[in-house]
Amino acid sequence: MISSEMNAYLETLRSEFEANADTNIAMQQKAYLKGLFSCYGMKTPLRRKVQQPFLEQEHLPPKETMEHLVRVLWNLPEREYHYFAQELALKYKKYLALEDISLFEFMITHNSWWDTVDFIATKLIKAYFHKFPEQRNVYIKKWLSSGNIWLQRSCLLFQLLEKEKTDVPLLKRIITSLLGSKEFFINKAIGWALRDYSRTDPDWVSHFVETHGLHPLSRREALKLIT
Repeated sequence: MISSEMNAYLETLRSEFEANADTNIAMQQKAYLKGLFSCYGMKTPLRRKVQQPFLEQEHLPPKETMEHLVRVLWNLPEREYHYFAQELALKYKKYLALEDISLFEFMITHNSWWDTVDFIATKLIKAYFHKFPEQRNVYIKKWLSSGNIWLQRSCLLFQLLEKEKTDVPLLKRIITSLLGSKEFFINKAIGWALRDYSRTDPDWVSHFVETHGLHPLSRREALKLIT
């Protein structure tokens, strides 16, 4: 059950999204998302403008209601609610609690596609592991062995933009554990992670690529900035 205040919050958001819907754009967006999700049909700049008041500090729901609210939003059919939910969760980054990882796992493994998973990995999971570093190896091990490509992709991407702070042995361990995958989203992410780190240590990346049997897609992506 959600409170009357939260119900009003959701209904007002729904009203704003519906008022700004565009059927033609919605059809294009649904096609782009491989028909996996319904859409209202708002381009990103408009959606962010429409949802901005709901993300302002004075209108944010209490932190203790965040998980339930995000789960409610995540179970709605329109993709805009999922985008809003993950941006709402990010507003509480300074107040992350140990148990919030269960919510992030839920978001990664439900209504899964790269457009939400990549945000969750690079924003929410990154922030969580920064705050609770002792949890990092626990969940990386769990996710790598899960067989779920979106959890595995999250392992590959959460260190993006870490530069000199990248845990290189961990990055190597994650990548080598996923070598041989036939999944496009895994092989693309391997290359993306290596390409990102090549900005910091191109020699390490070149050596890694030459000494490991990467998928051609991973290899191509990894070497884009250094060949």
